[in-house]
Amino acid sequence: QVQLVESGGGLVQAGGSLRLSCAASGRSFSNYAMGWFRQAPGKEREIVAALSWSGRNTYYTDSVKGRFTISRDNAKNMVYLQMNSLKPEDTAVYFCAAAFSLENVYYTLRSAYAYWGQGTQVTVSS
Repeated sequence: QVQLVESGGGLVQAGGSLRLSCAASGRSFSNYAMGWFRQAPGKEREIVAALSWSGRNTYYTDSVKGRFTISRDNAKNMVYLQMNSLKPEDTAVYFCAAAFSLENVYYTLRSAYAYWGQGTQVTVSS
């Protein structure tokens, strides 16, 4: 079992930055691939970024490449999403998710993730 708690969301102007944090509790955090998803009003929840248990393998959806960075600190049981050059279309609730994996891979499908946080709101004003 893994419990996930996101923090760091808020209101920011276009072009600004935010860093989201996800604190994980439970055993063997380093056995989990992690992902950040987002859901805007009236839209499906979508993958934003993902990384393997080691942090060496990463994925970004096209719309955030070059602006967002996902990282993890296994010693602290933390996952981060650094978001720069934010745009109004980045406005959404952001969710942290965990998928048990002994392979050093990431996952992009929602169905791969068994554990989810409660989400944190990110609002980007124009």
